[in-house]
Amino acid sequence: MTMRTVPLRQVPGDSVIHRLWAGTKLVIVLILGIMTWVLPSWPALGFVAGVVVVTAVVAGIPLGAIPRPPWWMLGLVAAGVVISASVSGVAGGVVFLRAAMLAVVVVATSILVIWTTPMADIAPALASLMRPLRWLRLPVDEWAVAIALCLRGLPMLIDELRILRAAYRMRPRSKAGGGHPSAQLTLLDMVTAAMSNALRRSAEMAEAITVRGGTGSLVAHPSRPHRRDAVALSVVVAAGAAVIVASFI
Repeated sequence: MTMRTVPLRQVPGDSVIHRLWAGTKLVIVLILGIMTWVLPSWPALGFVAGVVVVTAVVAGIPLGAIPRPPWWMLGLVAAGVVISASVSGVAGGVVFLRAAMLAVVVVATSILVIWTTPMADIAPALASLMRPLRWLRLPVDEWAVAIALCLRGLPMLIDELRILRAAYRMRPRSKAGGGHPSAQLTLLDMVTAAMSNALRRSAEMAEAITVRGGTGSLVAHPSRPHRRDAVALSVVVAAGAAVIVASFI
């Protein structure tokens, strides 16, 4: 039986990846992102893609949870490769394809963090990682709470859009100019309804957070790394350094 899920929600499971500290996963994503940005070579992209695949296998992510890109997105990538190749030759097409692959692997690493991490662990981890900024009297806790709430609210918004899209498909259709509401452009109506539902959900979430003690309770959850986090971080750093050295040899 295949499994369909929202990309911004945790996939249930109990693996060594799930048990890693959320801050360790965020640091690894940052390291991989910087490496691919500084050295966007095929070996670096292959290394990051390998990390994504191995992590997904170890975490037990089902194939049904992987989002399928729409056909028009694949068409845009193909058109970009063709146009770049026609303007700059084969090298231009390869550069465009490598840029597209870079975007895919960066997004994939971020989604893997969300798939294997409870949302309640994101805010404390961010607050811990940004702790040095407290010396500058910056609102670290507020930033961490805002990021965590955005990540928590996006899946609900995606669900609302899916429901509205399904309801739109089930509506009776009329001919253009028939005077029936179903014959009119409903994109604006769908966006308005989605915004209304998002505001209602945010109000309910705010009331729930207030009842539980306010936004301070979201970062008060104990969050700290363990020995396995040091091992995972060391392995990624060592492998990434080896790839960078190999790229210059």
